[in-house]
Amino acid sequence: MTVPEPELAPGPLLVWRCATPWLAISSAPMGGGLGERHWVLNGTVSPGYGRLDPDVHLADLAGAAGLTGAGVGLLTAVDVRQVVHQADGGVRAWVTTGIGAHPTWAAAPAEPLGDRVGTINAVCWLPVRLSEAALVNAVATVAEAKAQALAEAGVPGTGTATDATVLLCPPTGPAESFGGPRSLTGGALARAVHSAIHAGLRAGN
Repeated sequence: MTVPEPELAPGPLLVWRCATPWLAISSAPMGGGLGERHWVLNGTVSPGYGRLDPDVHLADLAGAAGLTGAGVGLLTAVDVRQVVHQADGGVRAWVTTGIGAHPTWAAAPAEPLGDRVGTINAVCWLPVRLSEAALVNAVATVAEAKAQALAEAGVPGTGTATDATVLLCPPTGPAESFGGPRSLTGGALARAVHSAIHAGLRAGN
């Protein structure tokens, strides 16, 4: 399967349109979970964005962009035109890295979110099919690579409270059983995400 190139739409929005559906796993507010998806959308919102129905907002954005069928939608306060693309071992990753003023530690004490938002959105395309278990493992691999990049850059946190990940792979063919960082596909995924976040941090996103 051919990985679609993202197109820039008014908003600004980054849109990936799939010629045929891909199998996706995602934590996105729209189209999250596991299933076949026809498109991915990453849209920019204002820093003070406070809507509690991002899925509805994303459905409106998708409709305005002419997207139909099941898809995945993400939002970020980063200008998506600052997206960083990295490739490794057949994996292709597009990452918008928004840390904001308040990165967070995963195991921080419970406290209101308030305006302490920033978002790292990772949209990653894998060259081979992964089993469902391996896809879950690969999501963890993205989180590990992200935390490593932030630690190396001296960022006081493991991410932000609104980070989202989308992984897509072919829906057919033999399924690889592993997606961890020492597996063939998982290792390439980790390196691509790690490099993209470093580049995004250097750009000051």
